Amino acid sequence: MANSVRASHILLMYSGSSRSSATRSKEEAAQQIQGLKKELDGGADFATLAKQHSDCPSKAKGGDLGTFGPGQMVKPFETAAFSMPVGGVSDVVETDFGYHLITRTG
Repeated sequence: MANSVRASHILLMYSGSSRSSATRSKEEAAQQIQGLKKELDGGADFATLAKQHSDCPSKAKGGDLGTFGPGQMVKPFETAAFSMPVGGVSDVVETDFGYHLITRTG
């Protein structure tokens, strides 16, 4: 495993997810994140979609989370980020915070 990676993400929270103030249901968030995944698969720009849709403050930076090492992110997020190649985009990753799409940028 690499010592660190750099990644960006799009987070869609839902009512009841950790630290969430979102009003959408879990089902609505799941549908929306799948729609965003389809847009990315079709060539949409990750940073643009993050700025428009993410519930994370990182959206101001196009979803950029900077560089992080093992143990700094929740396990499902870490596993996805460390397992993909630079430039790759994950499938939907669910954590206690909601649904994520992740791209490894370094």
